Amino acid sequence: MANPRSLVYALYTHWDTVELLVRLSREFAVLTSDQVLNGIAKVSGQLDVGAQGAVLRALVNADILQTLPRSSDLQINAYVLEFVRGLTREHELGLAAVLQARVAAIREATEALNEGMLGADMDRVRGAANKLAELFRQISLQLDQDRHALFELAENAKSADSSMPISQRYREVLEAYDHYVEPMNQMMDSGSQGTFYRYLEEAERALDLGLEQLSVQGALYSHRLQLRQVAHQAKELRRFGRLVAQHCADTLLPLREELRQHNVLTSAISLLLGQVRKRGLRRALSRPADDTALPVWRNERGFKLQLGDEVRAVMAAARQYRPQAVAFPQDEPSDAVQLLEQVDEATIRAHLARSLPVENLLDWLHSHYAHLQDATLLRLFHDLQHEPGWQFEAANQPEKTTLQTIRVLHHPHRVSIPQ
Repeated sequence: MANPRSLVYALYTHWDTVELLVRLSREFAVLTSDQVLNGIAKVSGQLDVGAQGAVLRALVNADILQTLPRSSDLQINAYVLEFVRGLTREHELGLAAVLQARVAAIREATEALNEGMLGADMDRVRGAANKLAELFRQISLQLDQDRHALFELAENAKSADSSMPISQRYREVLEAYDHYVEPMNQMMDSGSQGTFYRYLEEAERALDLGLEQLSVQGALYSHRLQLRQVAHQAKELRRFGRLVAQHCADTLLPLREELRQHNVLTSAISLLLGQVRKRGLRRALSRPADDTALPVWRNERGFKLQLGDEVRAVMAAARQYRPQAVAFPQDEPSDAVQLLEQVDEATIRAHLARSLPVENLLDWLHSHYAHLQDATLLRLFHDLQHEPGWQFEAANQPEKTTLQTIRVLHHPHRVSIPQ
């Protein structure tokens, strides 16, 4: 195993040479010594033959270039290759199946998160949250790499020699569209067939519910912070996935349509010229009623007709239609209370400090702050138990305390100042 410091220093010293070799590796998986020396000479033309050989030996000693067994050929270290391609946007197009497998793993991690919350197993909850965070990171990285790879395919197709047949120029574009863009569009479909947004919504909902439950229970701040950060990653990945899918479709779809229309037009012209050669110009251009039209051009995008507002108004008046008024939810009076309630916790702590000792903390909170929500009272009850400088003693026998909407069975906590 190479020394990381020497490898990084060699990358810093010979970055131009390594960057050229990485671009060359897209055409040649294995490089010969002559190819490497030619690359070094192209980057550093002022070096003599001995200095170029010294650069080659430095790259091999730093483990940037690795010698193949039973051969003198060289290949770039896989970690260096991935690192340099990521920085220079030289990635190859990934596999849609790998992306689908990672998306499917989101559902398994979400189920583990839900099971951990039901069983109050914080170790499993944290493990599932870490798994979701890692999956979100991998999917986001792959989407970004694949987006740049598709852009490069389109640029290479447009800049290729115009004398080449268009089917040969756009061959990689068609393969990328059929094997990557189409499966990705199916996976990112917002309907019932799509899995990307559906699994992300389930994961986001599970994280939000878990964060809400931990806030009510008074869990550790680090646990709540972890779930909140992973939930933010899920929201950002949904936005980024929609953006990448739109960019890929906007980049490859025009090229694909251009090729398909070119093929249809070419076949129509060939058919027409053949009929002119066989029948003559007049008979070929005068089409009888029983002949079908030549496919000169074809628009595959469908269209729909819609009635105008004037026609709708006339039909409504004729049928004496009266629209039914529907009240929107925001217009109706709502009895639902807010989940989070703003309270002055410093004032409550000062009030409790003046009232010490207190035999039952929850009853004291309910008697003095009965106007607060039940969730807020329970959160204060749990948070005040971790207050430093006070002594808390739990009773052996449980008691019931009736709040506004719920009844709590708990062990009364006595609060006093330590002697």
